[in-house]
Amino acid sequence: MKKIKVLIVDDSALIRQMLSEILNSDAQLEVVGTAQDPFVAREKIKQLNPDVLTLDVEMPRMDGVTFLGNLMRLRPMPVLMVSSLTENGANITLQALENGAVDFVTKPKIDVAHTLEEYTEEIIEKVKTAAKVNISKLKKPLSSLSNVAEKLSADAIISKKGKVPFRTTDRIIAIGASTGGTEAIKDVLKDLPADTPGVVITQHIPEAFSGPFAKRMNGITAMTVYEAQDGQQILPGHVYIAPGSAHMLVERDGARYVCRLNSGPAVNRHRPSVDVMFRSLAQNAGSNAIGVILTGMGGDGARGLLEMKERGSSTLAQDEKSSVVWGMPGESVRLGGVEEILPLNRIAKKLLALLA
Repeated sequence: MKKIKVLIVDDSALIRQMLSEILNSDAQLEVVGTAQDPFVAREKIKQLNPDVLTLDVEMPRMDGVTFLGNLMRLRPMPVLMVSSLTENGANITLQALENGAVDFVTKPKIDVAHTLEEYTEEIIEKVKTAAKVNISKLKKPLSSLSNVAEKLSADAIISKKGKVPFRTTDRIIAIGASTGGTEAIKDVLKDLPADTPGVVITQHIPEAFSGPFAKRMNGITAMTVYEAQDGQQILPGHVYIAPGSAHMLVERDGARYVCRLNSGPAVNRHRPSVDVMFRSLAQNAGSNAIGVILTGMGGDGARGLLEMKERGSSTLAQDEKSSVVWGMPGESVRLGGVEEILPLNRIAKKLLALLA
C-alpha cells in the first residue's frame, strides 16, 4: 500500500523530531522531510512532492499564514496547521484556516507522557483525513481539536429519557460541525437576517479558540454572536457558540430557553459534543427546533439528530459534494435522522423557509 508522504515545517528542532517520530510510527505514513522555515520548505516541496504538509503557525522569516497563502495560490495541497494554545496563536490559526488549510492541531505537551499518547492518535488521524480531502473543493475550511479518550455517548451527560416538549411560538436553530465546519458555519450565518430565532452552535474546537471564533463570526452576520455562558437566555437575533471547554445544553426555564454548560466527560471523544446539544434540544424543544449537521469527521451528532427528528424537529444535513469531510452528515443520513440533504449554499434559505 502506498504510504502518505508528509513534510513537517516547524522552527523548533524538538517539535520536528517529535512529529517525525509520531507520524513514522504509523505504517501508513512516511515523513519524507522536515524544514525549519518556509524558505527551506518551498524547495523541499518541489523535491519531495509530499501529500500532506504540517505547518507551524508562528515562525521567523515568514509566518505560516503568509506561506500558506503563497502555497495555496501556486501549489495547492492539504495543509495541517500546528498551533500554540494562546490567544494570539488562536487568531493566527483561524486566519490560516480561513485561507485554505484543512485542519489544525495544537502543539504537543512534551512534559506529560499520557498527553503525548493522546496527541499521537489525534495527529495521525488528522493527517490521514487531510490526505483524503479533495483539495479542489476546499474553500476556507476550519476544524478543531478532538480529544482521544474512551468513546462515551450522550448518556454520560444527559439521560435519554425526557418529557415531550410542548409546542410554542419560540423557535430555535441548532447547528453542529467539525472538520471544515467553521467556514461552513460562516456561510450559513452570513445569510441569516437580524430577526432570525436564536441559534446555538457546537463546533469541535479547543478552549482557546472558541472565543476568538465567536468574535470573528460576530463580524460577518447581522445577528449578534457570543461564546455561550451558563444560564444565558437564548434570544432571537443572537447566536451562541459552545465554549471549547464545555458541553452546551439547551434547557427550558419557564417560557425561556437558556444555555447550560456542562464540564462532564468527553462524548464521542469531544467536549463540546454535538450529540449532547442535539439531545437537549430533542428533550426541551422538540418540534420548536431545527437541527442542522454540517461537514465533519466522525459521527458525533448523528444519534442526537435522529432523536431530534423523533421528537418532531426538522432536520437538515450538508451534502457530500459541498462537505470537506462527509463523516458526521453521512452518518446522520445512514441512521435516518435527516429529512433533507442540501448543498451548503442552500441551507440558510431552507432554514428561513422552515421558519416561515
